[in-house]
Amino acid sequence: MLSRVVVAPSGFKESLSAQAAADAIGDGVRRVLPEAQLDLIPLVDGGEGTAAALAAATGGRLVALAATGPVGERIGTHFALLGSGDTAVVEMAAVAGLSLVPRSLRDPGATTTYGVGELIRAALDTGARRILVGCGDSGTSDGGAGALQALGMRLLDADGFELPRGGGELRRLSRVDARGLDPRLREVELLVACNPFNVLCGARGVARVFGPQKGATPAQVEELSAGLEHWADVLTRDLAVTHADLRYGDGTGASGGLGAGLAAVGARLLPRFDVLLDHLDLDARLARADLVVTAEGALDHQTPRGKVPAEVARRAKLHGRPVLALAGTLGEGAHSVPGVDAYSGILPAPMALAEALVRASELLTDASERALRMILLGARLPVHAEVSGTQRPSSVR
Repeated sequence: MLSRVVVAPSGFKESLSAQAAADAIGDGVRRVLPEAQLDLIPLVDGGEGTAAALAAATGGRLVALAATGPVGERIGTHFALLGSGDTAVVEMAAVAGLSLVPRSLRDPGATTTYGVGELIRAALDTGARRILVGCGDSGTSDGGAGALQALGMRLLDADGFELPRGGGELRRLSRVDARGLDPRLREVELLVACNPFNVLCGARGVARVFGPQKGATPAQVEELSAGLEHWADVLTRDLAVTHADLRYGDGTGASGGLGAGLAAVGARLLPRFDVLLDHLDLDARLARADLVVTAEGALDHQTPRGKVPAEVARRAKLHGRPVLALAGTLGEGAHSVPGVDAYSGILPAPMALAEALVRASELLTDASERALRMILLGARLPVHAEVSGTQRPSSVR
């Protein structure tokens, strides 16, 4: 009997927030199990919705303000002050996310994290003693250079002129001047919640892995990669930070290299789920479930590399709980995500991406209903009995 169902999804990029995904799945479950107790836990991975989710979970609040968006225009954005009163949450996606970059302007050589630095500065103005920067869903590849510029660092070319913003300029960097860096950074605990699998440089560097989905051409991917490697070299030389840690340290590639840029000025890079999920009491809530339903935009070979469904499944299995995963698309490796007992795509038939994005909530609700009906049907099917060395099905009640 499924009397308690935990719904713990991520958001669907450019379509559904984690809260919207949880609500859609909940609606589908209620169609089948109207009496079940639902525990909706929209999960954040540092990307879209992180600040709002943590503010709600801790009795905190959102602070609205204007800042520089990823293509340079002023936009409305926010950060969170948690209920504890001493911690601010800066969600980089709220000011430099891919969803904020119009499709016609998707050029990761030009987009900037400048607004992230402005949000950090605004959080400092509140007197926060700890600032948590959530990384994910970025539309940038500037190594955090823009954020450091907003915080007072000067990035200079060979002639001593300030570099324009954007990762495409980093190859022209000659030196950095940190004398104007906001001194309050030395007085706060700056934490970066990131995917530890993302690194700045090398064959699996962030420009090569994520540049194409942000609009980079193959040639531009190599230019951005070279720029980020040069960025690490200059930061290492001028700020006396550890070279290997910036290039290949866990999480340095987070949000187009924002992790590396912030690490260079003293931030600690931490696995995002270790930092974020403790605020949601996730483990205790999973332990009380009869069934756990999770979801994300794609389920594939990348899922075990720090994605929400894999983390939910890992934690649920510590309590022996069954896990169903729903996804917008199913790719190679979807069948082998550790801890996921069953999975399903949400599309009932082939359709254009634009239509799927618009109908995502409806599709996810319908898919949840279908999956729950299949689970209940399976629970009613009899176990085959062996008779004279063969198996014979019993009648279905």
